[in-house]
Amino acid sequence: QVHVMESGGGLVQAGGSLRLSCTVSGTILNIVSMRWYRQAPGKQRELVAGTDTIGNTDSVQGRFTFSRDNAKNTGYLQMNRLTPEDTAVYYCEATGYSRNSAGAMERFVHWGQGSQVTVSS
Repeated sequence: QVHVMESGGGLVQAGGSLRLSCTVSGTILNIVSMRWYRQAPGKQRELVAGTDTIGNTDSVQGRFTFSRDNAKNTGYLQMNRLTPEDTAVYYCEATGYSRNSAGAMERFVHWGQGSQVTVSS
């Protein structure tokens, strides 16, 4: 009953910018946190940014910015000065509370399907 969907990925040249969006829909009561992760081929998934952290990836400091529009249940990842090393599938994770089919409140943790970001040199 809760869906998370990313959008905004694509192909960009080095030095360019992209903005990813993460929209949460369904019978949502509130969204506690949203985080962005990325996974490059052959590498582990890593945290990039989110509502409760500025990320543990030094390489994105000062280039990536997380923001959130609570009215739209949407989070954004603005990515500037992109480099080929930023090429990865970017995933959004949302946590919060929703109503289940029985009408009871329950906590959710959902991931989106991922959005491919490719940066060419």
